[in-house]
Amino acid sequence: MSADDGPPSPDGHGADGGDGGATGPIRRVLTATDGPLLVVRETALSVSAVVVIGLLLFAISGVWPPMVAVESGSMEPHMHKGDLVFITDSGRLAPDAAHAETGVVPRDVAHEVGYWKFGAHGSVIVYDNPGDAGPPVIHRAQFWVEEGENWYDRADPDYVSAANCEEMRNCPAPNAGFVTKGDANRGYDQVNGISEPVKPEWIIGVARVRIPYLGWVRLGVSGTVLDTTPEPGAGVTVEHVAVDAPAVAERPVVHRATTAQGS
Repeated sequence: MSADDGPPSPDGHGADGGDGGATGPIRRVLTATDGPLLVVRETALSVSAVVVIGLLLFAISGVWPPMVAVESGSMEPHMHKGDLVFITDSGRLAPDAAHAETGVVPRDVAHEVGYWKFGAHGSVIVYDNPGDAGPPVIHRAQFWVEEGENWYDRADPDYVSAANCEEMRNCPAPNAGFVTKGDANRGYDQVNGISEPVKPEWIIGVARVRIPYLGWVRLGVSGTVLDTTPEPGAGVTVEHVAVDAPAVAERPVVHRATTAQGS
């Protein structure tokens, strides 16, 4: 080493960083213990973790966002306002008892085969009726009806308020689909004017796992913390869900039958 080379740097590289100036700033960020560089590093790590978790959940669920936050109480006592619910595409993890290719086990079939989910028989679905300007709804599928079907005699009399099909909304069925209901509601969605029979293509996902309280993070951030919203018909609430982002960071919510999407 000549006298002009100067003393070696502590890390063994040249005075200019040896392997180029690019590693200098990166190293300073990675080794910072306080100040703005520490904030930058921790923020980057947090964002990266959220992205990775979100992509993993998407890979598993097949839908985006893969989680919804329940906004109201129509699914009580089995789902509560502020719950975070993991959903999957209806074609994934579909039980053998599911109706046709929908991946959904309606309550009447679930009784026969013993399919139990969230405290009762039948699949809980998140659906979004394109004819409704409100947010998605998360309710339980009750039974399937065909287009033009008189389903009055199949309905539970406790959940209708008509003497016959002619007096009941959406009877005969205007289209094939699922009759749905929030567990806490006293009437079917199709009787209370919340939706026509739910077509398979309206189903955003099927609820799989409920995580209590975590949905409040999403609801608080998005400003969608709403009181239970009454819908047409006595004793009817719609479980709405907020839908937008990965779970751990602030998962989406399902609104209408509250995307949470929560009757």
